[in-house]
Amino acid sequence: MSQFANRSSRVLLSALFAVVTLTGQIAAALEVGDKAPNFSLQASDGMTYSMSQFLGEKPVVIAFFPKAFTGG
Repeated sequence: MSQFANRSSRVLLSALFAVVTLTGQIAAALEVGDKAPNFSLQASDGMTYSMSQFLGEKPVVIAFFPKAFTGG
């Protein structure tokens, strides 16, 4: 198989895999009014917090800053 055909087939397979994976994730997306699932995230203070820690205690706000402090 030529190098071009080999590379093209790899790109096509990767794209197909991405579409199948994303379709499954979209189907599992939360709807307005759904409760947030339990998850854990590392905060900027180095501590790891989980959603269950705050259940019924206080509101939770997650702020995401792509490429913050990365120089990119």
